[in-house]
Amino acid sequence: MNFGKIERRSFEIENTMKINGGIPLKGTIKTQGAKNAALPVMAVCLLLKGETLTLDNVPDLYDINTMIETLKSLGVEIEVKNSQVVFKVPDELKWEVSENLARKMRASSLVLGPLLANCGKVSLPLPGGCSIGSRPIDLHLKGLKQMGAYIEIQNGVVHASVKGKLRGRRIYLDFPSVGATENLMMAASLAQGETIIENIAREPEIDNLADTLRCIGVPVELEGTGGVRIQGIDKAHSGHDKVIPDRIEACTYILAGVMTNGHIKIEDIVPSHIDAILAKLEESGAKFSVKKNVIEIFPSKKKLHPVSIKTMPYPGFPTDSQPQMAAALSIAKGVSTIEESVFQARFLYAQELNRMGADIKISRDVAIIRGVDKLQGANVKASDLRAGAALIIAGLAAQGETIVDDMVHVWRGYEAIDKKLKSLGAQVELL
Repeated sequence: MNFGKIERRSFEIENTMKINGGIPLKGTIKTQGAKNAALPVMAVCLLLKGETLTLDNVPDLYDINTMIETLKSLGVEIEVKNSQVVFKVPDELKWEVSENLARKMRASSLVLGPLLANCGKVSLPLPGGCSIGSRPIDLHLKGLKQMGAYIEIQNGVVHASVKGKLRGRRIYLDFPSVGATENLMMAASLAQGETIIENIAREPEIDNLADTLRCIGVPVELEGTGGVRIQGIDKAHSGHDKVIPDRIEACTYILAGVMTNGHIKIEDIVPSHIDAILAKLEESGAKFSVKKNVIEIFPSKKKLHPVSIKTMPYPGFPTDSQPQMAAALSIAKGVSTIEESVFQARFLYAQELNRMGADIKISRDVAIIRGVDKLQGANVKASDLRAGAALIIAGLAAQGETIVDDMVHVWRGYEAIDKKLKSLGAQVELL
């Protein structure tokens, strides 16, 4: 895993992709480890003292590099070998997070809970990330306060401390926030007594985090009704776990296959993780099959049927696959609608798709997509990670040449997307 290459690619060399579209994709690819699962399980290492955490199937991404640099700045020694990352944690960790690193991605907030639980204090500049609207960490802070933390925000920096240990509590989340669920689960791992968190996020990434906490000795019991029970421990021990496959990456390639009328197989996937997307694809008339950990996309002589979608917390339709689905529906036969109920400003990609000939109108939280016969290549810009993915797969289906700028966003979540697309026969080039 060459993190330096990803950093150069993001900032200096390969910030643009040129696509010659209209070529049906063919071949087989494997799904990467999930970015949204890897980031919290990497933060688990901050619960250790003088111990080691080993993680397999860690993807090679800019966000992963940022998290590695953040953990290193806190004193963790890290070894990377291919997709395995080993975190060697000292007896004493630093507890002040660099503003430069915190502002690179919102997931930097995931160090808040484990650092506070282990060190008794933490300073964290309010994190940055994609431009898809307001994503405050109020729920994270509210839960930590309930566990006994004293928190104040000064000049954009969260200062949190606790006398002694955090205390186990019953916490109800006002919204099933993934980040808040993850932060509070890690904080509860070293708290005194039992913590019960209700109305938690139910994404597969939460199950992955629970498995990682168990591997370092934390008793975690997930309840199917949307709750988790955690018994705090005095000291965590070394552990070894694996990152689950990336369901959002898999869905992006599935939709690329559908849009290009291709014939592709996507391996190393958990189909149950993407039931909501597969249901909408079936409703749209897409041709595919599901066998164990493989999804196969088949070419079809018919255009997709229009569908109506509303993004929801898992197991509903994921907001992170919404822009890619909009790209696919832009060449469906008829009018589709997508209602966004999770993130503000998620429709910034629409004006860029319209530059390619799509007909998308935004009315508050709803995108009205009138399918067109075909898309045309154009010069477009990625406003965020998933918008960039949507523009790339639109470019693969469009006639002529598409230039996608601001690829810095795409490298945050897609490992070697250029190489994977080339292996499927796509004509793409990084500039």
